[in-house]
Amino acid sequence: MYPRLTLTLLPVFLLLLAISGVLLGSLDLQTALSAGPDILTDLRLSRVLVAILAGAGLGLAGAMIQGVVRNPLASPDIIGVTGGAGLAATTLLLLFPGVAFGWMIPAAIAGALLTMALMLWLVRNQDLNPARLVLVGVALSAWLGALIDWLLVSHPYQVNAALVWLTGSLWGRGWDHVAVLLPWLLVLFPLALMMALRLDLLALGDEAAEGLGANVLQTRRLALLLSVALAAVSVAVCGAISFVGLVSPHLARLLVGGSHRRLIPATAMIGAVLVLLADILARILAPPIELPAGVLTSLIGAPYFLFLLTRYRGW
Repeated sequence: MYPRLTLTLLPVFLLLLAISGVLLGSLDLQTALSAGPDILTDLRLSRVLVAILAGAGLGLAGAMIQGVVRNPLASPDIIGVTGGAGLAATTLLLLFPGVAFGWMIPAAIAGALLTMALMLWLVRNQDLNPARLVLVGVALSAWLGALIDWLLVSHPYQVNAALVWLTGSLWGRGWDHVAVLLPWLLVLFPLALMMALRLDLLALGDEAAEGLGANVLQTRRLALLLSVALAAVSVAVCGAISFVGLVSPHLARLLVGGSHRRLIPATAMIGAVLVLLADILARILAPPIELPAGVLTSLIGAPYFLFLLTRYRGW
C-alpha cells in the first residue's frame, strides 16, 4: 500500500479515462469528427464531466456515511438516502411531467433530507447508534422502493422517463448539468476534507473520541447532512446509480488506508472512475443501444456487496 503514489496515479488514470470517454462512443472518432466537433465537446466532453462529478459525489457520500456509522456495509442507497431522493424525483417526473429540470435538485434534496429526518426519528436515541442507523435505513429503503414501484404502476403513460432515471443514466446530460453539479462539489468537497480528523476520531469509538475532545453527536449530524447533500445532488442529475457509494470507499481503503485525509480525495476519484467507466461501457458495448450506467454499476456492486457480507458477517 503506497498512499502517496496512489494519490498521484489516480488523477492520471482518471484523466486518461476522461480522454477515452471523449474519443469513444457509438460513432467512431473519424465519423464523429466529420459530423462536427460539437459531438466531441457538447455531447461527449460534457457528459464525461457530469460522470466525474456525479461519481465523486456518490463516492464521497458513501465515505461520509461509512465514517459516521462505522459500518463497511453502509452506503447512500442501502440506508435510504438515495431512495428518498429517488421517490421525490420520481414523484416530480410522474405527477408533473412538464416541470423544468431545475426543480429536480431541490426535490431530490428535500426527499433525502426528509428520509434522513424520518430515520433519525425512528432511531430515537441520543448517540445515533450505528447499528440501529443501518437497520432502520435498510427498512426505509425497502419501503421507499415499494412506494416508487406503486407510482410507476399507477402512472403507466409517464413511466418511460422515470424508468430511465431510476436505472441511472447519463444519456442526454450536458453542460447545463455540469453547471448544476460543479458548484455543489466545489463547496461540499472542502467541507468533507475539513471533517477528516473528526471522522478519524469517530473510528476509535465514541468514548475515545469524546475523551480526545470530539463532539460525537455533532460530528455525526454534520457528516450525515453532507452525505445527504452529496448523494441527493448526484442522484438528481444522473438518477439512481447504485453501489458507487459502497464500493468506492472500500477500494480507497485498500489503496490509501483508513485516514480520512487521504481516504476522502481517493474515494472521490475512485467514484468518478467507476461512474465514468460504466458510462463509457454503456455507450460502446451494444451500439446503437445505450445501456444505463446504473445497470453496469449494479452488476459490479451487487456481487461485491455479497462478498462484503461473507467477509464481515462470517458467512
